[in-house]
Amino acid sequence: MTDPIAIEAHVPAEPEAAWSAYTDPDAITQWNFATPEWCCPRAEVDLRPGGRHMARMEARDGSIGFDFEGTYEEVDAPCTLVLKLDDGRMSRTTFEAEGDGTRVRTVFDPEASNPAEMQRSGWQAILDNYAGYLRGKASA
Repeated sequence: MTDPIAIEAHVPAEPEAAWSAYTDPDAITQWNFATPEWCCPRAEVDLRPGGRHMARMEARDGSIGFDFEGTYEEVDAPCTLVLKLDDGRMSRTTFEAEGDGTRVRTVFDPEASNPAEMQRSGWQAILDNYAGYLRGKASA
């Protein structure tokens, strides 16, 4: 088993607003992709322990796509969100007030078929998009 991977970002929002942008399906479709060549056309969130999470990720040219799915194991708004992915891996995201915003940190189990560094950079790019989404809302 490979060690879990940690990523984080500081976002310019209070924990409640950071949590909302992370868990609202409409918001998720605005930031949940690693590169501009990808998009997230649909997200579904049943935000409760035992509830389901699904985010559809697709190449913008339609050549490939997949559903990122799991079941919420822990929902402690606006502090902690634990998701068990359908392949059994775990993802834990925490939201901690820090300075003028929130430190968002995700620790996840890597999957075996891709290099850990590729997974870390992909998940970090998505988290960076999330932070950019909140920066855009803060300046609006």
